Amino acid sequence: MAPNQKSKIINQKSGQGFTLVELMLVVAIVVLMSSVGAGMYAGTYKRMLVEKASRQFLLMARYARIAAIEHQQLYELEFDKDKGFLLSTIRQSETTGQTEKIDVRNSYCRPVEFEGEVTFEDAKITPLGTETVSEGEQEQTIAFLPNGTAQSAVVQIGDGKTHYTIAIVASTGRVVLYPGPADKITNVKNTTVDLEAR
Repeated sequence: MAPNQKSKIINQKSGQGFTLVELMLVVAIVVLMSSVGAGMYAGTYKRMLVEKASRQFLLMARYARIAAIEHQQLYELEFDKDKGFLLSTIRQSETTGQTEKIDVRNSYCRPVEFEGEVTFEDAKITPLGTETVSEGEQEQTIAFLPNGTAQSAVVQIGDGKTHYTIAIVASTGRVVLYPGPADKITNVKNTTVDLEAR
């Protein structure tokens, strides 16, 4: 074997592996990329939890209006600041004949529990007609009536960073979802409609 061929074989064998420095550099890059990705994922996941809760509240409110009209009875969307919300109605008990409050549970509507740091950050609910509602009770329920109307309400759901606002118009029971806090959205300020105004 010629000396040139021998040196080529030695050079080829030594060029096939990675040095320890190269391996450590690759590992450092992978760790850096995964930590950046994990941080972005955590923020996205928290935003998704707020959006999911807000959309569930929107859908439950819309379902409450439809159910109240269809069954011709009062439906109430009840909520707890930190826990979640559910839909309830009053039905006559078959055994006792008395009316009782029941939670609505079916394939379209189930109680919702908040995940993560999601809470009701703000709720402004106007009382129905001339009835007087205590402060604590007023902030716990939104009523949907058989004629398609509802209590006027502006509810803000968030986690301190991400916010969604749900507005319910009293005269029509219409429910709208807005991204952002209630005080930044101009459309939310007036959720009542004056039918005599021109």
